[in-house]
Order: sequence, then structure tokens, then C-alpha cells
Amino acid sequence: MKTIHSFLYTSLLLGTSFLSLQATAQKDKKALDINAIKSMEGCYNVEFKYTETFAPEVDYEKAYDYTSAAFEWAQIVEETDDKVVIQHFLIIADTSGNSNIVKHWRQDWTYEKQDVYRYDKNNRWVYEPMSKKEVKGKWTQEVFQVDDSPRYTGTATWTHVDGVSAWYNKADSPLPRREYTKRSDYNVMKRGNRVQVMEDKWVHEQDNDKIIREDGKEDVLLVQEKGFNTYEKRPDADCKDAQDWWANNHEKWAVVRTVWEDVYADKKPIELKLKVENKRLYEHLFFNPQYSQKEEIEKLIARYVVAN
Repeated sequence: MKTIHSFLYTSLLLGTSFLSLQATAQKDKKALDINAIKSMEGCYNVEFKYTETFAPEVDYEKAYDYTSAAFEWAQIVEETDDKVVIQHFLIIADTSGNSNIVKHWRQDWTYEKQDVYRYDKNNRWVYEPMSKKEVKGKWTQEVFQVDDSPRYTGTATWTHVDGVSAWYNKADSPLPRREYTKRSDYNVMKRGNRVQVMEDKWVHEQDNDKIIREDGKEDVLLVQEKGFNTYEKRPDADCKDAQDWWANNHEKWAVVRTVWEDVYADKKPIELKLKVENKRLYEHLFFNPQYSQKEEIEKLIARYVVAN
């Protein structure tokens, strides 16, 4: 009997020890994840490259390759134990050498997030809850437009191997900014997003499907595309103009984010109008000083959200 008790006690100790080690390993892994995400903050030379690679229809006419470059500042604007929010800014020099700052895209990283919005099609997003099991140990990246309206969402696990931190996911999205005013032959981009973070840069590699989506029908692949965006670090001091701009403007945009969070809290489908008064939402928020207080911003955004 003593032998049985001793065995059970030892097993209990070993089980407790294993669970403790497992919890410690998970905590250490999460710390590595957070470090990778936070290391995307900084001043960057950015280069964007895209090329269409394969189309199932032989008569498809391949689009021209796309290449561009930018100078960008990325800043952490919110941070908790389970969330990191990074706001990006374009820095554009005018002919006089002065810097014009453009509030660019935003990425929110949330640990084990269960409430998400997925892109459907035609400027419409749908609420999709996930179970604890589905998101255990994973991070959700939510990408937002320049006006903080939704863009696309993906959930996956970070890996850390040989000095490279990586995160890979597939996510449906609207047409990219480089094409949404020029093309109407597809209406959904299924993004294969691979984020790779290294010591002095990070890379956003993409394997994208350009899809035609209609209700009651299977998705139709129009063409596939390869994308390769590199963010090469430069001294943070080179982006001081963007840092100063944000210091003077962050309060308004914190309000805008809060208003959008209220919209998401309803958990209803979100469909957005492209224009109101012949202007896109960002044009009102960027250029009309009327929209600086929460009440006015709420009214403005409500005009763009189609009732469902």
C-alpha cells in the first residue's frame, strides 16, 4: 500500500511539475511573440513589389508588375499584456524639402482573441466568434484602413527559429489600395500573409489569390500574385517629423478608434458606403476640422455604416 501511495504521490508531483513547466514555456513563448511584434516599431525605408504569376484561363492578360517605395514611421500607440497596436505613417517630402505626414495603415495584434470580423465581399465584413481552443497560443492581426475602418483579419501562431520570428496566415480582404480604383474584374483578395521579423528589418511576403465571389456560387480564381514588401530600418531620429505630428494629433485618432470599437461591439455585419457627399470617409476625417469631437465623429461614421 505504501508503494502505491508513493507512486501516486510521485505521479502527482511529476504532473504538477510538468504543468508548471508547460505554463512557464508558454509564458516565455508569449514574451518572444511580443518582442517580435514590438520590434516592428521604428523608422523604415519600405519597398513594395508585386507580380502576377498564374491564371487558370489562358486568355487572361497579366497586369503590369507593381513596384513602389516609401519612407515610413511605425509607432506603438497602445500596449497591454495581451495587445499591441502599431500605427504607420508615410513621410512624404515636398519640393521644398519639407515633410508631409500621412496617417497610414494600422495593425492591432491581440493574444487569443475570440471575437473577430472577417471580410466577406463588396465592402462587407461579418462577425465570427472563435473558440478558446482555436485561438490558444495564437495572435490575431487586425489590419485597418487609413480612416481606421476595417480591412482584414487573420489568426495564427508565431514561430521563432534561427533568429527569425515568423507568422503566417490566410485572410480575405478588399482589393489592395494600388488596385481598388483601377480594377473591377475581381472583388476579393485572399491574402497569404507571411510576416518575418529579423534584427534590422522585417518582411511582409504574400501569396495572393484574386477571387471573384458571388452569393450561392463557388469562388472563382482569376489570377494569383506574389508580393514582397521589405521594411529596412534606419535611425528613429530620421522620422522625428512623424513622431511630432502624432504627438499633436493622437488624441483625435484615439477617439476615432473608440467609435469604431463601439461599432464592432454590436457584432452585426458591417457594410460600408464608399462615399458620402461624394467623399470617402478619410477625406472628411483628414481634412475637415469639424470632425474632432466624439459626437461629431460618431455621426459621421454612422453615415457610412449601412444598416443590416
